[in-house]
Amino acid sequence: MHDLRRQALESGKTVSRKARSKQASPASSRPSSQPPSRAASRSRAVSRADSEEDEAGNLSDETSFSTNSIDELLNGDGSDPITDAWRADLADRIQELLDRKRSSVQGREKCLATYVRILTAQYAEEDIRGKEAEVVVAFLKSIKAEASERETILAMKALAMTVVTSPSDLIYEAVCGPLKRVISDSTSVPSKTAAIHCLGTCTFFGGASDDEILDNMAYLLEIVASDGSFIDAQDEADPVVAALEEWGSLSTLIDDIADESEEAAEYFVDQLSSSDPGVQIAAGENIALLYEKSYRPLTEDDGGTEFGEGDIISDPDEIPGVPKLVKNYDVYRRTDVLKDTLSDLASLNTRRLSKKEQKAIRTNFADILDSVEYPTHGPRYQNAISQDTGKRYGSRMTVRIHKEGVMKIDKWWKLHRLQALRRVLQSGFVKHYEANPIVFESLPYTFPSANARMVC
Repeated sequence: MHDLRRQALESGKTVSRKARSKQASPASSRPSSQPPSRAASRSRAVSRADSEEDEAGNLSDETSFSTNSIDELLNGDGSDPITDAWRADLADRIQELLDRKRSSVQGREKCLATYVRILTAQYAEEDIRGKEAEVVVAFLKSIKAEASERETILAMKALAMTVVTSPSDLIYEAVCGPLKRVISDSTSVPSKTAAIHCLGTCTFFGGASDDEILDNMAYLLEIVASDGSFIDAQDEADPVVAALEEWGSLSTLIDDIADESEEAAEYFVDQLSSSDPGVQIAAGENIALLYEKSYRPLTEDDGGTEFGEGDIISDPDEIPGVPKLVKNYDVYRRTDVLKDTLSDLASLNTRRLSKKEQKAIRTNFADILDSVEYPTHGPRYQNAISQDTGKRYGSRMTVRIHKEGVMKIDKWWKLHRLQALRRVLQSGFVKHYEANPIVFESLPYTFPSANARMVC
């Protein structure tokens, strides 16, 4: 990868839009949150509820790189199906990508689609090892040129799959500038949305420092706070949902986000009044994550410290070895008002939304409200007592790893990472979880109770 920076990196560090906007104007008012309802983010919201009904269903049917599903993006393009000769096919596609002078837009679209399909279905780290620099440069050419919306989106998908398959500490620095230019300057909303997700993936796996992660979290928060106008996508729900989702994913990499929590919580609470259910749910999940992260284990060093009433939480089942938790900071000043808002959403009844959309809102916000009230409670937490164990069921969300294994999603940070990986890997999640150490290490493997519910 040593040639990647020289070949692909633009001169100088990227200056965030936030910094530039502060230089241009001394102050700005926070806009109202009223992105219109859009089919893509609506279906994303509905799919999260559908997964609870169908044990074989996905957490989300939406690709992070298109308003259509990745299957719709890749299928029907005339590209060949994957066969046992996929290694040779992948080598041919890489060579075709590098030989850009002889290619057409349609040819590159087909080639990129096949590349993405192979890297999704197979763990191909050995096959692309040593070629990452060249293919990243090829992807960046397609991303910068924006010859067609489809080629641009597929190139960003291919870039994300490459960094997840073969991470490098040099990729982030090479791709950050071009991706942010697409986010800011592209006239295509789907391309902006795809670039936001690709930026999140490359920041997570591509070698970004803590300061760069925090800078991108601030950048994403500007998109959320402005309802998309910060990137010339005013009142477009999809880029706002993408920014919310990637902010949540990146925040799981930072142990202490006390300094960022108050401002972020303000904007997330604002988005609860959005008319788009996808925006509301993504904002709510980030709020739950902030409350979860605001507590830390109680240690012996805290022995002489006086804490306020309710600041210390004990394990309800008193399991040996499980430490008490203590509140480290306040997430939101008006938690009482927030609880009322979450309660209203958890019991939402309106003709404006379909029954499935209402169910998605109610199901998710019942969990979010529970976690704000009891930050130790993760997604799908149930207080009911199991007759078999005599203990609470707790979080009952799990992911099936084929027929033998399951992964318990009992924390919001785990759900955010799971959803981020599923957005990129789609149907290849299980394959990569089993074979790709980078994916496996992103989520712990535990054995949940027999009563836990499968969501994938």
